[in-house]
Amino acid sequence: MKISYSGIEGSFAAMATEEIFPSSERVSCRTFREAYEKVEQGACDACVLPIENSYAGEVGQVSDLMFSGKLKVTGVFELRVSQCLLGVAGSSKESIRKVMSHPQALEQCGDHIAKYGYEVIPYENTARAAQEVANRGDITLGAIGSRSAAGLYGLSIIEEDINESSQNVTRFAVFTAPEVVETMQPMKNTILIFTIRDFAGALARAISIIGKHNYNMRVIRSRPVKDVNWQYYFYTEIEGHLDTEEGWRMLEQLKTACEKIKVVGTYKPDVRIGEGKEEKKESNV
Repeated sequence: MKISYSGIEGSFAAMATEEIFPSSERVSCRTFREAYEKVEQGACDACVLPIENSYAGEVGQVSDLMFSGKLKVTGVFELRVSQCLLGVAGSSKESIRKVMSHPQALEQCGDHIAKYGYEVIPYENTARAAQEVANRGDITLGAIGSRSAAGLYGLSIIEEDINESSQNVTRFAVFTAPEVVETMQPMKNTILIFTIRDFAGALARAISIIGKHNYNMRVIRSRPVKDVNWQYYFYTEIEGHLDTEEGWRMLEQLKTACEKIKVVGTYKPDVRIGEGKEEKKESNV
């Protein structure tokens, strides 16, 4: 299988992809959209993209791809993220003046950055930022990224675990073409996206319909529709799957309150991968 992801080796996305698809051919892409479109175009079998961080929140660009694209989510996985301050040989916390990384990583490490007064440089990916710092060879420039990126690009780990939250976890979703059918299993969750009709109380009605059919919403948040000013779509995660009589009735009733309804996919409750696997096993004993 060919699996696309946004980033290069040493990025957390690359680690997640390797954990989920250990025997696959991984295809590095520069952006979330490029990785997504590789699957839409048939060049890859699936892509792995981050959808949310436990501290920094949703990854809006990926939510927008869910809203506008054709792919389905077939799995969601949690990866423990430990951000490190990286620099070239001879650099230190005191010598560094600027740090570059992906905006989410910079946000996750906001307190540490503020403590040392570093200037931030947003970059497309944590591992690409590490690679850029290595290429420049400047002791005043640091990167925020993984231990793996330090080893791959010849950087020193100046400080580990600089993220503000000790429980820093990123959720990665697996996206596949709609034709890929997964066997239905119990206890799945569903990602549902909708826009509401233009009348007072439409959103309240939509939420009430979901609850009336005994579905619990774990998440609900709004995002602007990119090509229509002051219009929003709502991203929800619902406990359970909708391929039942109750689910079909709910979707039919939602049409009275919603203009657009899209089931993005169903998945097992989040599976922990990477460093957190043993922690999850112990908690289930």
